[in-house]
Amino acid sequence: MRMKEMVRRTGVHERLLRYYEQQGLLEPERLPSGYRVYSESDVEVVRRIRCLLAAGLPTSLIAQVLPCIRTDDGRLVPTCPDLVARLRQESERITRAIEELQASRTMLDTVIDAAPFQSGGESGVPRSITVEVN
Repeated sequence: MRMKEMVRRTGVHERLLRYYEQQGLLEPERLPSGYRVYSESDVEVVRRIRCLLAAGLPTSLIAQVLPCIRTDDGRLVPTCPDLVARLRQESERITRAIEELQASRTMLDTVIDAAPFQSGGESGVPRSITVEVN
């Protein structure tokens, strides 16, 4: 199938398909004219790539992972023994990144909460004023 059909079948833009090819994730055939020709199995490869990207894996790791993944009832299943350990490491990396982002958000919220003014474009309007009257 040609590029436009591949885009229609996968929902992935032409630029991304070319990028996947540059990254070694996808290897369509080339006609003498230079046009790309995708196979039916390439549709599944693109689905796997999209799933792994959504899981937070970088394309460099996806290139290593793809040969060791099969699809079983819509789920990706590792087929190489070393892959599970590598995926656990990646999961731990993502967990650390989430923890760092949560700490950053907490610090930012602390700064925001210290502001004497409301957010939302109401600059100059005090959020609340406490006055003690004796």
